[in-house]
Amino acid sequence: MAAAFRTMLVAFTCSIILNLAGADIVISELERTIDLTSQLAKLTTTITLENKGDAAVNEFVLAYEKDAANIAFLEVTDKSDDDVKLAISEVEAGVFKVTLPSSLAKDDSASFIVETVYSHILQPYPAKIAQTEKQQFLYSGNLYFYSPYKVKTQKTTVKLSSSSVESHTKIKPYSVNENVITYGPYKESKAYNTQELKVHYENNSPFLTVNEMTRWIEVSHWGNVAVEETYHMTHEGAQLKGHFSRYDYQRSPAHAAIKSFKTVLPAAARDVYYRDEIGNISTSNMLVQHDSVEVELRPRFPLFGGWQTRYYLGYNVPAYQYLFNKGDKYVLKMRVIDHVFDEFVVDKLNVKIVLPEGCTNIKVNMPFKLTEERQEIHKTYLDTVGRPVVVLTKKNLIEGHIQDLEVHYTFKKLQLLQEPLLCVAAFYILFITVICVVRLDFSITKDAAKESRMKIASLVEELLSACDRRSSIYAAFDAAIDKFKQSRDQANYTIGFKKANSDYSTLTTTITDICTALVKEDAEVGEKITEVQKKEAERKALVDQASTLAVKVVAGKLGRQQYMESEQTAIAKREKLGEELDNLLSTL
Repeated sequence: MAAAFRTMLVAFTCSIILNLAGADIVISELERTIDLTSQLAKLTTTITLENKGDAAVNEFVLAYEKDAANIAFLEVTDKSDDDVKLAISEVEAGVFKVTLPSSLAKDDSASFIVETVYSHILQPYPAKIAQTEKQQFLYSGNLYFYSPYKVKTQKTTVKLSSSSVESHTKIKPYSVNENVITYGPYKESKAYNTQELKVHYENNSPFLTVNEMTRWIEVSHWGNVAVEETYHMTHEGAQLKGHFSRYDYQRSPAHAAIKSFKTVLPAAARDVYYRDEIGNISTSNMLVQHDSVEVELRPRFPLFGGWQTRYYLGYNVPAYQYLFNKGDKYVLKMRVIDHVFDEFVVDKLNVKIVLPEGCTNIKVNMPFKLTEERQEIHKTYLDTVGRPVVVLTKKNLIEGHIQDLEVHYTFKKLQLLQEPLLCVAAFYILFITVICVVRLDFSITKDAAKESRMKIASLVEELLSACDRRSSIYAAFDAAIDKFKQSRDQANYTIGFKKANSDYSTLTTTITDICTALVKEDAEVGEKITEVQKKEAERKALVDQASTLAVKVVAGKLGRQQYMESEQTAIAKREKLGEELDNLLSTL
């Protein structure tokens, strides 16, 4: 009942369209090829249209009464020029209106090629087989070309993957030659003519279906486009009956098992990886060719009917081959889907295109009908508000959908500085924080002993510095005495010696204050400080004695020989006192 109602509904819709078009079209000749060599049913129909009406025709109608929901791909081309593809619009499910490249005048004819690809219409029969048995499938279709137009003559050729045919529809005239069954020619077929066509045959081709696939494309204006594809696959052939035997699998071939398949990537693909939830899958081979990169993927286990596998495949491509710009306007041109494997079927595809942060005026040009979902936001390293994500979905894809998709957007080049500036700011804040933390004292109570040690160390450092400066004044004393002995100028000597003595007294006062403070902080150093001051007084006394002797020798009150002996003795004592002072100060 449902099938009959569906046929009546399609016929009614087609009649309305034909009445609106006001056309009287006849198909004078039709040749149809049904290719059943893989998991896809590919129908290639060459039709010759004749206009028997009075008015010119600008369009015609294609109708599909059965398995219309399984149509994965439909294309109409001009037979005289394969590059001319006719515009197709779906009026209703199973009913399509095709616009001709040029008007078809009265009594004129034109030939076109209609390519229709079905998925999931081949049914395994039997549904379950043993491990070593071969797969058999049942195809059910229409022996005649279902059309709202009369067909004068038609012929159908069915190509099979094997010459092993269990059964097929036998309506004369027909012929069987190896793996090819030919029906017709049939004359004067009326509109909406139906006759069930069934073929039960052997088909050991891989019936591998991608249940769901997510294609993640991340665009970087720093010169790279990263692609990662996540797959959930099922072998939809005849299910395995019983348990899997590794011994039998090694001993005899499993005709229906899928051991490996080949994925074709762009020629510029690099850094290819093939992994699953466990980790890297090493059973893969990659062949780099001049126009593509072929990756042979071998799952962790052979896939029998009903078995599933999940994995993800990723690679990088240079941005300059896929990203183009004029000023601040950019366009990304990439495939909607890559060649997953030969004769692939993808039940559901999710395409997620991650654009750089700050993109605006995003527009998508689709090669065919895709559902554009609400844009998402993806946040990753050095992002502030996140990157816009274009989300596209489509169901029932095959190899014919390997077409280019264009994403147009606006991006200001100055925004490329955002990430480097964020890095600089982050490091700057980090360094400032470290500097502040190192210099802050987070202790709850003060450590008196530690503060005392730090103060003592500071006072000792000041004392040593002051003592060094005071020791350097002795050179001024010696210089004044030597100059006086040569010039015998008492007035200048008095002035020079008095100035050196004044500097000495000032430093001595400073040292005394430091010593007093040091003794207050650490009483143990008192004895050393007293000893230092005592020896320093002795050294200063020797200098005063040398000055007195110099005055006497210049005045002639002291003999030169006696002065020389006294001077040598004084110098030796001063050097000894100097060494002792240095030793004492070094022990503080």
